[in-house]
Amino acid sequence: MSQGNEKSRVAIVGAGPAGLTVAYLLTKQGYRVDVFEASDRLGGLSKTIELWGQKVDLGPHRFFTKDDRILKLWLEVVGEDYSMVKRLTRVYYAGKFFQYPLKPIETFTKLGFWDGSAAIFSYVKEKLIPTREDESFEKWVVRRFGKKLYQLFFKTYSEKLWGIPGTHLDKDFAAQRIKKLTFFEAVREGLREKKNNRHGTLIDEFAYPKEGTGMVYQRMGDFVNKNGGRIHLNARVISVNKTNTGEFLIGTNNGEAPNYKHLVSTMPLTQLILQLPDVPGEVLMAANELRFRNTILVYLLVDQREVFPDNWIYIHDPSLKVGRITNFSNWWSPEITRQSDKTILCMEYWANENEELWLNSDERLVALAKEEIAKTSLVKEAHISAGFVYRLPKCYPVYNIGYKIHLGSIISYLSKISGLIVIGRYGSFKYNNQDHSILMGILGAENIAGTGNHDLWKINTDYEVYQERGKNATVLYS
Repeated sequence: MSQGNEKSRVAIVGAGPAGLTVAYLLTKQGYRVDVFEASDRLGGLSKTIELWGQKVDLGPHRFFTKDDRILKLWLEVVGEDYSMVKRLTRVYYAGKFFQYPLKPIETFTKLGFWDGSAAIFSYVKEKLIPTREDESFEKWVVRRFGKKLYQLFFKTYSEKLWGIPGTHLDKDFAAQRIKKLTFFEAVREGLREKKNNRHGTLIDEFAYPKEGTGMVYQRMGDFVNKNGGRIHLNARVISVNKTNTGEFLIGTNNGEAPNYKHLVSTMPLTQLILQLPDVPGEVLMAANELRFRNTILVYLLVDQREVFPDNWIYIHDPSLKVGRITNFSNWWSPEITRQSDKTILCMEYWANENEELWLNSDERLVALAKEEIAKTSLVKEAHISAGFVYRLPKCYPVYNIGYKIHLGSIISYLSKISGLIVIGRYGSFKYNNQDHSILMGILGAENIAGTGNHDLWKINTDYEVYQERGKNATVLYS
């Protein structure tokens, strides 16, 4: 441990992928690290929990990357304790299941002549007379896929997820998640005899830790604890101040922790603004305009081993409130299912704090999930022996049109606070994957160590720029 690093104490708020990546890397370099985690376990949105004698994640979590820095770190932590999982996902709409990527003949047949013809016609129309784009998600997708396919395979799901019409959702969501995928690319990949999809949205194989996604972050946390760092669980940060010497003073529900040269925050960005002293009124107003969407996970224990073949299914049917169904028996690993003859399904719902769905009791939510899974004909309600509800507040940053103006005001203010680094899905108000958050942690650690000078706000929106170093790396999927 170098003399300089020994004096550089670092506080990290949040023990998710981004925060623990920073903690792990700085601990390796001899920094004194304190991690403050509000919950009772590590992993953030990527934690793994015990349920009915098995292990489950908080919804489907898959890992893949083209970036050699992310890959190297992940393999360093995981070692050989992972499996490669073949992806099978479908879309449920109007009582039918559609393969994803779309299979042209199957899709046309299941849609029927009129809807299938309308989808082709609306796509051709966009090629001849393109829709004029604005800032909305709806116009972005219609321009590339046609109005009919937007209505069938994008509109309902995205509006369930975000709780706002597609006309109010910023096209940044499409640019980050659908990116350069086009109708012809989706069709071409669907026609390929051997799955070897090049587009990130269509990845058909991914890596999965044998003990669940949370295994990665538990190992990072164990390393920190064993090598001079400290992880404080059930430690909710309630205030952030600076001392006369310019160091950070962290207040938690358990007391105060002073004298940190650096502060890494992965707490919700809007919450961080409220913890800071003397924040200008216009910044507080900007923070008040940003919204997060909550997630409700309803786990169902099904008394049978074989249920359906998919890893997860997207529910685009507007008659159902559920948005996604995950089957933990079909992917993942034998280590998490423990060879059980029962299957755990995860029914995923989204809601705001004031919506009836979020305010419902656990009993009503389990009853709803049972009713809806039966409507899909995937599982008969009589075969479900138990249910469990897990709520995730402030899970998804909502990209309302105009959000970038408010976010820009906050970024401008926070960038002036020396020693503060803001990363992660919550912290940076970006719809991150695991690999995005890990990359933020890697680059954040480099900034603190003085080996980098990265603009961390550009991660995700300009992710391809940061992938350049890894463009020739070994890819952890086929």
